[in-house]
Amino acid sequence: MRCFFWLGDHFELALLVQSIFMILAQLALLYICIKYRPVTSPESLGGTSARPFGFWQWTGYAQYLEFLAALILVLSIAILIFGRMEWFVWSLGFVALGLESTLPIPQLLRYRLSFSLPPSLDFYATILNHPFGAPSNYKNKTLYGFQTTTLIGWVGGDSFKTVYFFVLHSPLQFKVCAAFQLSTDLVIVGQRLVYGNAEPPYKLADDDLEEALRLADE
Repeated sequence: MRCFFWLGDHFELALLVQSIFMILAQLALLYICIKYRPVTSPESLGGTSARPFGFWQWTGYAQYLEFLAALILVLSIAILIFGRMEWFVWSLGFVALGLESTLPIPQLLRYRLSFSLPPSLDFYATILNHPFGAPSNYKNKTLYGFQTTTLIGWVGGDSFKTVYFFVLHSPLQFKVCAAFQLSTDLVIVGQRLVYGNAEPPYKLADDDLEEALRLADE
């Protein structure tokens, strides 16, 4: 979306090039994640996604590419029709940058599982949805499993780009969304300082779950 935003508001060329390289890198990472998906993943377990049409929880790489191709087509048509309208370009920029700025939110909230396991694995679904399975950091009082180095990288990177956007007078969308993302990072830093990263009272090891799945298949 940021690439289409550039068609309506020509921000720094370096940011456009960075966006293109990021898309290619994310596609490569997506392929690796699908190819080496763990047996405990929702898709491998044959679970039913709670998301409409199983959005972004598909089993094959081609399905993701088909969605992206459809998105590019829709955006191309929209930019041809509304590209000269300032309100559309303004809104597209906020949607594009706003989606990116929500990256830290799942770590902040730590939602429960968004899929349902098959009936034969109801017991393990109960374990995975246990109050200590994947609830909020606030409820667990810990950031167990979240690397400190990752958090440092988030804060450092988001701080740099926020300063960069203000210094180079980038469009308002870049400034607002970068500031929001940095603020979310700082809240997670606060959680890390207050809660620490101690192991939660209840945790199911991946090896235990894999063994349980093998037994369930026998």
